[in-house]
Amino acid sequence: MSDIVIYHNPRCGTSRNVLGLILNTGADPQVVEYLDHPPTREKLTELIAAMGIPVRDLLRRKGTPYDELNLDDPKWTDEELVEHMVRTPILINRPIVVTPLGTRLCRPSELVLDILPAPQRGVFFKEDGELLIDADGERVTKTA
Repeated sequence: MSDIVIYHNPRCGTSRNVLGLILNTGADPQVVEYLDHPPTREKLTELIAAMGIPVRDLLRRKGTPYDELNLDDPKWTDEELVEHMVRTPILINRPIVVTPLGTRLCRPSELVLDILPAPQRGVFFKEDGELLIDADGERVTKTA
């Protein structure tokens, strides 16, 4: 079994970019399409703790019933918010990546580079055409 897990939505460009960066290291990650196979409450709570982020930071607003459910209301406890995400997985922001070096919500996609145990093997362009990794496997820095 792979030592890298990605909670992935194949319809999400950021998620596809992150998966591409993982594959560019030569890794064979475990891909969990979380909309079809949502994490349990226990697993989601474990992931949130490993990321060290507030529960609210994992909630996705765009394209979800976030507003309809009034999840901005401070009345919701962390446990209730986790329950909403378990019942309605589209509320979980993505992609979440777990590696031996850490667990992270990888938005923007470049954040995955900090937790990948192996280096990039070659050039990588994001879906929007942005060059992220050069032919030597080095991260390209943007110039202003």
